Amino acid sequence: KGKTYLAIIPSRGGSKRLPRKNLLDLNGKPLVAWSIEAGLNSKYIDNIVVTSDDADILNIAEDYGVLSINRPIELSSDTATTFDAVEHAIKNIKYYDYIVLLQPTSPLRTEWHIDKAIEFLIHKEADAVVSVCEMDHSPLWSSTLDDTLSMTEFLSKSVKNKRSQDLDSYYRINGAIYICDTKKLLKEKGFFIETGIYAFKMDRETSIDIDHEIDFQLADLILKSKGVSL
Repeated sequence: KGKTYLAIIPSRGGSKRLPRKNLLDLNGKPLVAWSIEAGLNSKYIDNIVVTSDDADILNIAEDYGVLSINRPIELSSDTATTFDAVEHAIKNIKYYDYIVLLQPTSPLRTEWHIDKAIEFLIHKEADAVVSVCEMDHSPLWSSTLDDTLSMTEFLSKSVKNKRSQDLDSYYRINGAIYICDTKKLLKEKGFFIETGIYAFKMDRETSIDIDHEIDFQLADLILKSKGVSL
């Protein structure tokens, strides 16, 4: 419908839990490369920009022929937000109608998911779409614990005698895809705008978000089992 879509891939060089994770070799290529390729293979993405403070990551972006922005140090700290990096990228390149955020920590999200999410956005006449997946366990089966570890009031009476399959389904944000109208994104300073936002469902397998070593190992195992490589 004449709208343009810019994919932004925020990829810092540092990571406390998994050092240099965006550069780690995942089944034959750097972690960040999986998101770059997904964006390149999308039917709707008009351009891609990788924003990073790391020269090695910026070189990977250039090798793939996509735009790269050297992110300032102050926007690459542990306290800087994703929106800070996105806003900086938007202000440093030409205008696009929609921003598609592709975090490199979601390597199992493919161009198929991206295209379906954009088609869903168009179908719903939405201003924003955020990907989610069903939670492994209902949050109704969880609670906080004090120092005594007492479970006297751990569960509410409404769920004590219910089977897990009889509880309502809950969904969590999986971090794989965020799409938002650029003007509203900048105005509300985030992808979670107040109205016109919808959830795009993904399955659990493709919703793996790499934050720890075990997440990385699981993603690598899944890719190898599917015979996916360079």
